[in-house]
Amino acid sequence: MARHRNVRGLKYDEDFEDDDVYGQSVEDDYCISPATAAQFIYKRDDHNTRAFAEEPLEEGDECLEETIKESSHNNQPTSTVDQVRLYACLDKMREVLGESVSEQIMVDAVLKCQYDACKALELVLSEECKPTPEIKNQVAAPSKKSTVGRAREQPARVDADIIPKVAKMTVSGKQITGFNIPSANTDENDHLRKGAVPNEVFPSVMPEASPKPNSACPGPSLTEEATAVQTPSKVSTKTRQQLDVKAELEKRQGGKQLLNLVVIGHVDAGKSTLMGHVLYLLGNVNKRVMHKYEQESKKAGKASFAFAWVLDETGEERERGVTMDVGMTKFETKTKVITLMDAPGHKDFIPNMITGAAQADVAILVVDASRGEFEAGFEAGGQTREHALLVRSLGVTQLAVAVNKMDQVNWQPERFKEISNKLGQFLKQAGFKDSDVAYVPTAGLTGENLTTRSQVPGLRTWYNGPCLLEQIDCFKSPQRPVEKPFRLCVSDVFKDQGSGFNVTGKIEAGYVQTGDRVLAVPPNETCTVKGITLHEEPLDWAAAGDHVILTVTGVDIIKINVGCIFCDQKAPIKTCTRFRARVLIFNIEIPITQGLPVLLHYQTLTEPCSIRKLVSILHKSSGEVLKKRPKCLTKGQNALIELQTQRPVSLELYKDFKELGRFMLRYGGSTIAAGVVTEIKE
Repeated sequence: MARHRNVRGLKYDEDFEDDDVYGQSVEDDYCISPATAAQFIYKRDDHNTRAFAEEPLEEGDECLEETIKESSHNNQPTSTVDQVRLYACLDKMREVLGESVSEQIMVDAVLKCQYDACKALELVLSEECKPTPEIKNQVAAPSKKSTVGRAREQPARVDADIIPKVAKMTVSGKQITGFNIPSANTDENDHLRKGAVPNEVFPSVMPEASPKPNSACPGPSLTEEATAVQTPSKVSTKTRQQLDVKAELEKRQGGKQLLNLVVIGHVDAGKSTLMGHVLYLLGNVNKRVMHKYEQESKKAGKASFAFAWVLDETGEERERGVTMDVGMTKFETKTKVITLMDAPGHKDFIPNMITGAAQADVAILVVDASRGEFEAGFEAGGQTREHALLVRSLGVTQLAVAVNKMDQVNWQPERFKEISNKLGQFLKQAGFKDSDVAYVPTAGLTGENLTTRSQVPGLRTWYNGPCLLEQIDCFKSPQRPVEKPFRLCVSDVFKDQGSGFNVTGKIEAGYVQTGDRVLAVPPNETCTVKGITLHEEPLDWAAAGDHVILTVTGVDIIKINVGCIFCDQKAPIKTCTRFRARVLIFNIEIPITQGLPVLLHYQTLTEPCSIRKLVSILHKSSGEVLKKRPKCLTKGQNALIELQTQRPVSLELYKDFKELGRFMLRYGGSTIAAGVVTEIKE
């Protein structure tokens, strides 16, 4: 191990005795004067002596260092030992005087008294007790005591233009040498960093502040005037609260009302093809893109799926020929702005369908008029019944039934009446009024009776009603709860370019503006809304009913999940693990008992839970208690139960927020009950 040097016992002075240029930053043949070298070039021996002789300075003592240098130039030059004595005297004087006396006066007193702290202290106190005749002319010529920074400012700037000063600062035993070039904007920049506003910006708001001691080093204290002008954002928040949302909504939409529409129905009923053809006829899809879809679908052997590819955008959906997730787009009618949601019809994707139906105001139920197809979807095991029950349980009251593929039965009126009668009886039992249900014969592939009334002779002879687009235009828009606190249910979270991340969802209540601070529940994290996008258009604000993309910052993306709710900080949403609800039992085969594990579907949230208690069985219409503490619940019963979730969930009472008070219960791949929240436990 002889090849290793003993570094701990190494004496560096012996190694570098003959090295005259060690530590210098210039070459040997570079011409430099001895005075310049002594002033600017780093030397090891001088550095070691000063490092052990001087006490370490804090970064905030730069002003004191410059004050000492100025006093040394004004009185007499101080050596390294004298500077150490000066610092010791100043520390003793600070213990008595504190910050009441400026550094310049204390330094001058110490130099006059030959570094005697007691005499310097007496000198400063005696000068303070004497009456100063300069007070009368304080406005015209401020005293030296209170204007140390301003008195030094002018000569310092003149000197800086000619010769830069050498600033030396000792931090933790190491002396740093460099150039200190005072600039005319130094004080102004410091004030702006602290939050103050210069007089040139607001001459009428900020009066000229009287000079303070230690103005050469601006401290963290601010004047009341600066604080008042410091945060203009507070004024903007007040104006933000006075926004007339209803009037702004009418201006933004050009007088058209907003409507959220979901398309439901049994698998292969033609939902995506129907609405894709509607979008093409309205001009939302140009001919070039449509021609591309036709060519690609022919190559894949699915020529009839060309219009469905308008809404089925993912490769897996196009390959399987089945809608898997909720597709969302926008189109306009004469009087309304429609947000279209194409829900999946396959039973494996019912949870996604519930997510789309929970955000809808009205619905279109698409049924297949072909022989045997309607019966397969309507009988037990089909999704026509279940979808209709789900949308009604989630608050949808207006329904349009599109009897699709009527061209395959030659537009027979008997087939249309047969389907209308069967569906009418069932929808009435599900809770739909006859006046809120309309039936429209259509042909999605050929485009008959979609945007204009069909001229087919087989249809005109017996049907004189509206086309599908006219029926959509006849829907009534619900009242938007814009006056309630802000609520948004997160349906998707993704990272995009730029700072922060994006969340997608529907605003259920209230409104939001860019710059607002909102609370994300259940992680209970506060974040800032940096941007709002509605249908790929940036906006400054959005209100209830809008499907928006919010760009948020101030919170980790890992903490925000699908199902979280963004709410107002002043009126946050309630969170709990136990709550009571009134439920309606669907057509189930196995009775519901206490302790049954179920899946809770609430807005965009899917959470495992269990039935903790069966409280009572209620009358369907009056709500009276028929039986307390039943042992089980069977199909068609109305009951009050208590649910227990594994993790805290965000809920609202049905009486306060109807949109946020509904939920669904599923078990074994089928929906067993729908309910409303009546009481929130701990």
